Amino acid sequence: MIRRKTQSSEHWHDYAITSENLQYLSTLLVEDELPRSTEELSRALVAHHARQEEALIERALSRGTPYRPKQRYEVGERVVFPVLDYRSGEVIGVRPGHNPEHEPFKVITVRFDEGEEREFAAEFENGHPLNQAVLGAADADELHSPEELASLYGPVIAGRLEARLRSEEDFVRLANKWFRRDLLVEVHAGHLNLAEAVLDLAGGGPLPTEALLGDVELPEEISPQLRIFSLNYVLQQDDRFDEVGPAGEVLWYLDRLEPDAIKEIPITLQYRPLEYEPPLLTSEMRSLERQLDDEWSDLEPFERASEPVEIVLIYPHWRAGSVPLSSRLSWLFPSARAERIHFTFVDGDTGEEIPGWVVQQGRYVYGLKEWYRENNIIVGAYLEFARSEERNRFIVRPRQRRSRREWVRVAVPRDDRLVFEMHKEDIACDYDELMVMATGDLDGLEKLWKRVRQQGRSLSQIVKDVFTELVKLSPQGNVHAATLYSAVNAVMRTPPGPLLEVLVTGDRYAPVGDNYWVLRVGSSGA
Repeated sequence: MIRRKTQSSEHWHDYAITSENLQYLSTLLVEDELPRSTEELSRALVAHHARQEEALIERALSRGTPYRPKQRYEVGERVVFPVLDYRSGEVIGVRPGHNPEHEPFKVITVRFDEGEEREFAAEFENGHPLNQAVLGAADADELHSPEELASLYGPVIAGRLEARLRSEEDFVRLANKWFRRDLLVEVHAGHLNLAEAVLDLAGGGPLPTEALLGDVELPEEISPQLRIFSLNYVLQQDDRFDEVGPAGEVLWYLDRLEPDAIKEIPITLQYRPLEYEPPLLTSEMRSLERQLDDEWSDLEPFERASEPVEIVLIYPHWRAGSVPLSSRLSWLFPSARAERIHFTFVDGDTGEEIPGWVVQQGRYVYGLKEWYRENNIIVGAYLEFARSEERNRFIVRPRQRRSRREWVRVAVPRDDRLVFEMHKEDIACDYDELMVMATGDLDGLEKLWKRVRQQGRSLSQIVKDVFTELVKLSPQGNVHAATLYSAVNAVMRTPPGPLLEVLVTGDRYAPVGDNYWVLRVGSSGA
């Protein structure tokens, strides 16, 4: 039986990318002048290999009779051996075979085209596996077509192909597309200056590459796809331009016109990792940690919830004008290989559009600073997020209620520490009563934040100071861990885990249930 390696899953799982493969892919890219993704190239390579094998079989079968042990052969007859990679040779001798366990048979001597001579059984009827019917090119209905093989096994070799292409200097990649470096369209400094001018007129961007091509006059005889790819590649090498599109879309922005808060992480969002021992936390505390869903907590990803997705705003994000790229929210916003991704917030009540940015390294989404101010959003507010029907637009709104004056905690910097007072404040949105906090002296809070950093104060010291102040506001003398988390984050960025460990291991705190804590008897907190 003729064996086709390309029909076997084992063949593709062991497949190694060769120089000949890369030469074929180079030819394919050149002929089409069309950059292709790793997935497209993988499928093309599988289909090409399958067609090559079929052509080899057809050529081999045209040179002689396929070998089967039961066949009768004559001296001078040419025979093809599918199991030997379709090697062919001439029968130069026939003699009787001798084996008492089998009926009489013959042995043929074959001289292969390379000069080697070997012997094979002939006229052998006893159920030899090679006696099965030969499948030739005419039996294609019983086989997977090259296109079907490409769909089946293209994904299998895609990872290996991508790794090989990355190691080859002749290939360049952009926006998940590959092309030959030496065949890119020449883009010179004048073209880049024109691109900068176009983006400048657009307020910095974002603009797709197609919007730049009209002014950046590259040769029109080159395919549009290759012109776009070539311009993208050169723009990517120039520090003036930043690629800010979501996955599958290339958008350009002028680096000098991007907000400072996406190029340098705001101080309140800068987290210096704090070690802690998760096994020390009770199941009740771990449940709270998951509920608070801090972007720096090491949590299992949330299942994609129904929209809108709701979060509680903490001080670091309120001050920076951001929201966390946390487990609960990260799936909602766009992702890409780019470090910064541009999108648009849409006010769910007014329809106002607000430029937004995903900053993946800092784990935050920026753009709502003015919106917080204009809508009187406070720390502890409930915010809702949902995708719009339009691509790359995301709806934001506070959980609304009628505006009224209410007593809330106010964070006040005083004497190099943070204290809390109760004031009546105008509240325009619904909030989490445990985490709500108003702020007054923002300059003072910022100076206090910087001093805490400069002095290297430990988390346990901050927790002690803040806990002692919060206790003064509670008639029961207790503090909820969520309240402590919200308050501590007014002077130091920390996820809940390390803070909860301080409560568990500190000798001055005692749990009283439901994540409430009190100062131990005999401890003044000082």
